[in-house]
Amino acid sequence: MKIILAQPRGFCAGVDRAIEIVEKSLQIYGPPVYVRHEIVHNKRVVEDLKEKGAIFVEEIKEIPNGSVTVFSAHGVSRKVEEDAKEMKLPILDATCPLVLKVHNQGIKYAKRGYEIILIGHEGHPEVEGTQGRIPGGVHLVSTKKDVRNLNVKDNNKVAYVTQTTLGVDDTKDVIKELEKKFPNIIGPGVEDICYATTNRQESVRKLAKHVNLLLVVGSKNSSNSNRLEEIGREMKIPSYLIDGPSDINKKWLRNVKTIGITAGASAPEAVVMEVVEELKKMEKSKVEVMNGIEETVEFKLPAAIRYKKK
Repeated sequence: MKIILAQPRGFCAGVDRAIEIVEKSLQIYGPPVYVRHEIVHNKRVVEDLKEKGAIFVEEIKEIPNGSVTVFSAHGVSRKVEEDAKEMKLPILDATCPLVLKVHNQGIKYAKRGYEIILIGHEGHPEVEGTQGRIPGGVHLVSTKKDVRNLNVKDNNKVAYVTQTTLGVDDTKDVIKELEKKFPNIIGPGVEDICYATTNRQESVRKLAKHVNLLLVVGSKNSSNSNRLEEIGREMKIPSYLIDGPSDINKKWLRNVKTIGITAGASAPEAVVMEVVEELKKMEKSKVEVMNGIEETVEFKLPAAIRYKKK
């Protein structure tokens, strides 16, 4: 059996940065460090950080006054930030810089008098954070039908932004529908779509042409991981989203000669390797890495972490 690893796969620069912020804050300030929402959507990452002393909460009010607090990579609303300041919580913001870019774009459009439309999934923490950042509120759309049912004050004064974990293909039909309904709509260019989401989706499309089975390493609540599994299925390849090696069903391997493995942007490479080793135990396998983009993007840590010593 042959195992082909997608390239790129796994951690993106925003996830690397977020995890490092929690780890370094634990080293500098000592445990516990409180994290508002899961730092990234991955079960292994969250459990590892819990063992090191991180405490994950969903609401700011769950955090004791004055406790070191990290905002997750998904970003938070202005209300959450204001509540944290009122409680005098020392804040380390792990919001992905690409998410902050979306916030700033939306704020810029709103200040110029545009009504804002956000393309995203209702209930996703990034979407909730963006909704709570843009003055005047936003219209949330996920489908072409949502666009058709949308009513705005002025059809000539509309702008859109997108959830970063949606790739170009995820949004193109909705954007076309928006442009059809609002010919003068403005929005970010394709280059502003999250590079990691786009790269991983393109990699899976390329990989799926050469395999009989696709395994996506990632957690069930990871939007970008779920999308990778969906792409495999769209390409008529049996595809499964797994948290780790224990999720592999040996029945999936029947009559399979080539397995493709990828990982969502919040899935650790260590788990990918554990999956590979488990497959090797099940059947003698040869492993190769698919040719693909080598990502070199890095994001700076907050100054409070960079310049503070233990």
